[in-house]
Amino acid sequence: MSDQLKLPSRTTDFSEWYNQVVQRADLADYAPVRGCMIVKPYGWGLWENIQAALDKRFKATGHVNAGFPLLIPQSFITREAKHIEGFAPELAVVTHGGGQELEEPLVVRPTSETIIGHTYAKWVQSYRDLPILINLWNSVVRWEMRTRLFLRTMEFWWQEGHTAHATYEEAEAETRQMLRVYTDFAENEAAVPVIPGRKSEAERFPGADMTYSIEAMMGDTKALQAGTSHNLGQNFAKSFEIKYLDKNNEQQFCWTTSWGLSTRFIGAIIMVHGDDQGLILPPKLAPHQIVMVPIYKNDAEKGPVLEAVDRAQKQLVAHDFRVKVDMREDLTPGFKFNEWEMRGVPLRIEIGPKDVAKGTVALARRDKPGKEGKSFVSQDGLEGIIAEALADLHASLYDRALAFRKANTYDPKDYTEFKQVMEKGWAFSWWCGDRTCETQIKDETKATTRCIPLEQPGGEGVCVHCGQPAKEKAIFGRAY
Repeated sequence: MSDQLKLPSRTTDFSEWYNQVVQRADLADYAPVRGCMIVKPYGWGLWENIQAALDKRFKATGHVNAGFPLLIPQSFITREAKHIEGFAPELAVVTHGGGQELEEPLVVRPTSETIIGHTYAKWVQSYRDLPILINLWNSVVRWEMRTRLFLRTMEFWWQEGHTAHATYEEAEAETRQMLRVYTDFAENEAAVPVIPGRKSEAERFPGADMTYSIEAMMGDTKALQAGTSHNLGQNFAKSFEIKYLDKNNEQQFCWTTSWGLSTRFIGAIIMVHGDDQGLILPPKLAPHQIVMVPIYKNDAEKGPVLEAVDRAQKQLVAHDFRVKVDMREDLTPGFKFNEWEMRGVPLRIEIGPKDVAKGTVALARRDKPGKEGKSFVSQDGLEGIIAEALADLHASLYDRALAFRKANTYDPKDYTEFKQVMEKGWAFSWWCGDRTCETQIKDETKATTRCIPLEQPGGEGVCVHCGQPAKEKAIFGRAY
């Protein structure tokens, strides 16, 4: 890659590296409305694969998809006090329609708990109507002031699950189940290691009794909240009168949950796996798992090479691999290699005249640069070789990201060391749980409690900030 085409180094300017990768890898572009984005076909292909992987998991756990309105009466938003307090600064409000001022302003959906609450109140009459297990695939709007493609935009795409249950225990089990679903997806589809845990009271979703999240470390050691699951208790049920008659014919309020994962996760994939050459996409989610580049100098070589390429492509497609053949004749093979490296295709297959003669292909792995990642393999049984290479590549990406997180997670002995750690990574520290203590840490270090991991070391300690007794350790870090 020539100097003028090189990306900024991740180590010297991670932010600019990210911005350039998103656009030069053809994932997204800026929209004419400030803070909005256009997701291009390559980026949407990645999102479609994320959707498919999640949707399969949702349906396996008994959930069904539905569609709810984009516009919500403003009065709905104000019915849950903590909810409106949390979302009021981010609301986009429609005041006119059809050339006239509306009798009641309409809020452009920032999330759907309120319209869901109104609807479930109509649908639920008896314990026989429960549980309701619904998921939505949609976009939402939050009036963000500081935006960045995929990570924080005014409009973004996501899924939001909304369920209603007869008991607290069922709602809590649902909330935790979906956290496990997100963890499984992140690690086994995206090769992104995450820490599942519960949020502090200050970091909870507005209106929730409890919020759980998966937290991932990015390539600059900042944290990203990659998915959330909320136990809403009876807060929305009481605000919207979601009631049912139990088996004793007594009226009870439902217990509800909500959970979501958005296109923000694409940002996580970019920042966890990418390198100074661009994207490295996890094989299970990549729009193209393999790119094939034919190499020839003249018409005499072209025919046999294209025949071999066509044969190999059909062989791989028959085994459900996603294959792209780059047939552009106005570009050199080297240019194509650089472009597909930028776009993060996991495997590249090159076939030239020598490969035709030998019955081989050149196979290059995106996660290993240069000669280290290149090998020559037989065209016979190519599908098995590819399957093994993709599985190994996934494991390699996961192991590398996990090793990076462990190397940059510290257990500081005191608050002085804690402040030093916040300049270079995460802290896994004893915390008293006091909100004042948490606020002081944030003010002094710009770090937040990312989560209190479900997996705890046991025992007790003293709070890293105030020295008071502590029963749990929390992850602290600066975050996106």
